[in-house]
Amino acid sequence: MMALLTEQRLRARAQREFQRSYKPAPQRLNEAVAAASRTDHFDVFLSHSIKDAELVDGARLELEDKGLVVYVDWIVDAQLSRESVTPDTARVLRTRMLQSESLLYMHTENSPSSKWMPWELGFFDGRKGAVAILPVVKRPASTFAGQEYLGIYPYVDADMAVGSGREELRVNKSIYEYSSFQSWKSDPGKLRR
Repeated sequence: MMALLTEQRLRARAQREFQRSYKPAPQRLNEAVAAASRTDHFDVFLSHSIKDAELVDGARLELEDKGLVVYVDWIVDAQLSRESVTPDTARVLRTRMLQSESLLYMHTENSPSSKWMPWELGFFDGRKGAVAILPVVKRPASTFAGQEYLGIYPYVDADMAVGSGREELRVNKSIYEYSSFQSWKSDPGKLRR
């Protein structure tokens, strides 16, 4: 059954990684930085609110568990200023978006207060078009209605892949119209609302 990602699931994933690695968060993040800095290609640019740091870490791990290379600015480019909008930060983010195949807009209750998320969404949509919303909900749910302009984009959930017994990401226009994440990346326009 299709399911949106929950805060509880993402927090648990981040905590499992911490317990598995027995390393403090700064050391784990430094290792993630080192791994991510070896690439200039990302499957996903994860647009998010810094207020959701633990959820972002959990989402990054969930996406990496599915074989995706994920860009998170404060992990890959830790030198960037998150507090103010600067031309240098914008230049680095533009470069990283151009190095990414898709943008997932991680929608939480903190998203509306982000200075960067609407800008990232507009830039990526105008350049590449492979934009989807990654709703993170407090309670289990199977659909996402969106809010304001977010409703024009498809949304991502997780479901069991037919015949494999493994969970996969799905991109949904509605409960009846969807495709696998990999298929959607190659033709994102087919699920636009």
